[in-house]
Amino acid sequence: MKDNAILVIVARFLIPLVMLFGLYVQFHGEYSPGGGFQAGVLFAAAWILFVLIYGLETGLRVIPLRVIYSFACLGVLLYCSVGLLGVILGGRFLDYQPLLASPQAAQQAGIILVEFGVGVTVASVVMMVFLQFARRRALSQAAGLELDQEQDRS
Repeated sequence: MKDNAILVIVARFLIPLVMLFGLYVQFHGEYSPGGGFQAGVLFAAAWILFVLIYGLETGLRVIPLRVIYSFACLGVLLYCSVGLLGVILGGRFLDYQPLLASPQAAQQAGIILVEFGVGVTVASVVMMVFLQFARRRALSQAAGLELDQEQDRS
């Protein structure tokens, strides 16, 4: 689709706006509806739009598969670390009160860290799901081409 000038221009305008809105949802999730899950889906949607316009190879050059896997692991690790830190400091799992001296500051910091972990994990998992479907389609198209070529030979 990168040959279509209108799609390329719209994508260049739309992708940064979607990512900016994702940041807004991520960091205002504790004050308004939204949070890590929704922000993760928005970031993944921006990357998927990029891949649909510029191709899978270009998308994987921008964010390699190894980085996507690493982000999925790091997001879960951040979520669990914040939860276990509360246990280590004498509270319960995901109890933010022991994290800082001020209960309100501890609550805000804990929620922001947990929601960031959720957002990173959701974004990378949605990207991985999309990659699985995209690769399956590419493999089936390649297999279909091979079958067509074999039928042409006979």
